[in-house]
Amino acid sequence: MTNGGRMNPIEILLVEDNPGDVRLTQEALKEEKLHNNLNVVNDGVEALAYLRREGKYANTVRPDLILLDLNLPRKDGREVLTEIKNDEKLKSIPVVVLTISDAEADILKSYKLHANCYIKKPLDLSQFSKVVKSIQDFWLTIVKLPANQK
Repeated sequence: MTNGGRMNPIEILLVEDNPGDVRLTQEALKEEKLHNNLNVVNDGVEALAYLRREGKYANTVRPDLILLDLNLPRKDGREVLTEIKNDEKLKSIPVVVLTISDAEADILKSYKLHANCYIKKPLDLSQFSKVVKSIQDFWLTIVKLPANQK
């Protein structure tokens, strides 16, 4: 199966420190059987190293989509989002903020930092799965992403 005419899998970077949310995201993406590769990092420092292909991430593939939690150890999601959107090589990657916070200040700040969308994680497991499927349906099926840039 192709994704919007693409033969290569969609590359997704999940930046999430909660193992339960990582597992749920993996399962929800598997269920849909779209051709994608999900890579996971657990904090903001690792996310930036991955995106910049530093150290152990030197041979990683640039993601087509980033799912970013805001509340991360070492460097929080707001700082990560700022660095992504201020970097000429990274700023074209769509960033979906997927977080537990529904604070208006977090929503406003995320959009001011150029998040592509902001989604509050539901606490209910079945609802969480529906949210991930909706992200997948929209970003991996409907939206035309740029060809993976090296």
